[in-house]
Amino acid sequence: MMLELFGHPFSSYTWKALIALYETGAPFQFRNIAGDEHPENEAAFLAHWSVGKFPLLVDEGIPIIESTVIVEHVAPGLIPLDTDAAREARMLDRIFDNHVMTPVQAVVAEHLPFLTPTPDAARIARARKALDKAYHWLDARLAGRDWAAGADFTLADCAAAPSLFYADWVHGIPASFATLRAYRARALARPSVSRCVEEARPYRHFFPLGAPDRD
Repeated sequence: MMLELFGHPFSSYTWKALIALYETGAPFQFRNIAGDEHPENEAAFLAHWSVGKFPLLVDEGIPIIESTVIVEHVAPGLIPLDTDAAREARMLDRIFDNHVMTPVQAVVAEHLPFLTPTPDAARIARARKALDKAYHWLDARLAGRDWAAGADFTLADCAAAPSLFYADWVHGIPASFATLRAYRARALARPSVSRCVEEARPYRHFFPLGAPDRD
């Protein structure tokens, strides 16, 4: 039975799983959950995972939940064999998810009328301040590296690429953080990532802050 990945093409965490699958070249079926376009996909998705958070991978009928676990399942080669390198990759995976993507989502949520009728300026400011701190730390951490955790593309990059893609839309990475900006450009140019960017392009009008005319 072919792998099935349930998700939305504009979702950062769906990208994270897709990048890993594209890196491996493993055959899979993408079950698109996009509004009312594919009701059969949503029904199958919820039958496996009633919480309704994507992505969800189904392998031989077994549901696998959470993007990091999905990446490790489909692409174990993206976890370094060296213990120290593996720790760095896993640590950065959590940093990109928790300290970049989480404040990005906080800003986005303040601009979704069905969640927050009136944006809260204080919450937005806190999220932007959190991104500033993360940018500063990452710019120093990534110095001298080709990829997030070192010389090789890893789990950390699967998390970094989508989080930095959207972070720079929400709260631009300052020009002074040249290392981080160069890494973002390098990540977006990688074929597995650029494919996600292109597949998500038709959905850009959903971005509540207004998608910038770039990337």
